[in-house]
Amino acid sequence: MTAYLDHAATTPLVDEAYEAVTRALREIGNPSSLHGPGRRARRVVEESRETVASVLGARPSEVVFTGGGTESDNLAVKGLFWAARAADPARDRVIASRVEHHAVLDAVTWLHDAEGARVTWIEVDGLGRVHPDALAAALAADGGPATAALVTVMWANNEVGTVNDVAALAELAHAHGIPFHTDAVQAVGQLDVDFAASGADALTVSAHKVGGPVGVGALLLGRDADVTPLLHGGGQERDVRSGTVDVAGIAGFAAALEVVRRDGAARAVQLMALRDELVERVLAAVPDAVLNGDPSPSGRLPGNAHLSFPGCEGDALLMLLDAQGVACSTGSACTAGVAKPSHVLLAMGQDIARARGSLRFSLGHTTQPADIDELVAVLPGAVERARLAGAVRPSR
Repeated sequence: MTAYLDHAATTPLVDEAYEAVTRALREIGNPSSLHGPGRRARRVVEESRETVASVLGARPSEVVFTGGGTESDNLAVKGLFWAARAADPARDRVIASRVEHHAVLDAVTWLHDAEGARVTWIEVDGLGRVHPDALAAALAADGGPATAALVTVMWANNEVGTVNDVAALAELAHAHGIPFHTDAVQAVGQLDVDFAASGADALTVSAHKVGGPVGVGALLLGRDADVTPLLHGGGQERDVRSGTVDVAGIAGFAAALEVVRRDGAARAVQLMALRDELVERVLAAVPDAVLNGDPSPSGRLPGNAHLSFPGCEGDALLMLLDAQGVACSTGSACTAGVAKPSHVLLAMGQDIARARGSLRFSLGHTTQPADIDELVAVLPGAVERARLAGAVRPSR
């Protein structure tokens, strides 16, 4: 039996999503076709669009379906930058926090390397949070707000779980006429995410983080947001994202969000209780372990517990736990297996050893108290072995 504590990487399909996907897969029809099967497929897509919009506080016309969070982030970051610079060549600067997911960080770096964009990084505090005064400082730097093409700050950090005040940050960007994007991939399903209330111009969400299928997501894009497409072709999805949409995946996505609407508030309360129990018991079992991110329950994701284990290499500890039937992560699943210290912890001011010796335990809709029991039963032995392995490792 495996204690699955990596829901932030992907969470199991909810039954409703599985049923919606399999039902749609039995049908035929390209939603761009005008015949009967095509119209029936289009109806599934548009009804799903209405559901996504309703759950996330958007208009249906603001929901642009994509292949997932990475595509949505790239479309937002690159598309908003290209459009802003085309309208005003003086706007050649991207402003981003240092703790973004690599889908944002790498898109920003690519714009710098390939497109000549200037980049201003927003500093975070020791909890991994972006404060409005830090954004104000970034806006004032490097030529001032008039040179900024966009601001991008995630809603909640995917590693340490710290939540940002997106509405305040978006308001500050808008005071200077700068579009604001937020990656809300981790927030949706655990927090109350309302696109209209947030003030964001673009918001990223991914289905497989909320109990939907892998390979589908959305970019919520305000009606007035000007975005240059990444993909060109048939002009689907508001002429912003060309390509035949995944009807079955979209149906599953919408079904999973319906479950979020129904169960989300109660689930968040359950997850917070389980998370707090996990943290308490891990710190009791390994007294020198350190909790990362905001220790306040209201300041972090309900299902996130990110801890450092002094003297351990995170990858080694992860594999030792995996051998004992506990699945967790050293951070973003997109960088798993890459022996690098967490860029998030480094940005928070932690040293390299602590940044390399950390694990993320993330909880979701299938998590049970028995999963925590399994973790706590094997963790002290795994930590001891990881420390011994580190102590005898030859120096380079």
